[in-house]
Amino acid sequence: MPYVEVSLPVYCERQKVYPLLKEMEKYPEFMPDLVSVEVMERTENTTVTKWVSNVDGRIIKWTEKDIFDDENMHIAYQQIEGDLKKFQGEWILTPFDGGTEIKLTVDFEFGIPMIAGLLNPILKKKVRLNSENMLNAIKEKVEMPA
Repeated sequence: MPYVEVSLPVYCERQKVYPLLKEMEKYPEFMPDLVSVEVMERTENTTVTKWVSNVDGRIIKWTEKDIFDDENMHIAYQQIEGDLKKFQGEWILTPFDGGTEIKLTVDFEFGIPMIAGLLNPILKKKVRLNSENMLNAIKEKVEMPA
């Protein structure tokens, strides 16, 4: 089961980062690998979102439940249906003097045991690259002058 964890410091308060992370339906505006993110259901502290991603010409689709902890500015997500057997993780925002460390974790499983050994390392590399691209896009967005 591949696990990816990436982090990046941004030079702004987490109060500016967290609301952007919660607006997942806007991710495709600044993340080229995402085709679409649609909010299917929204409650006070959760959303159910439908995602379509294009990874090297392969369309990957999933629906996830996102749980928002506004007090701690933390987001946990878990696939409830989709192309992977398992897909879950969290967004963790840790303040430091002058900014915020954004950490994204992705824990996933391809789900086809016979080819998992071959595909998991490739997919892990792609997920890491995609996660790094997401963090860089968020950094650019939050550090941009108003």
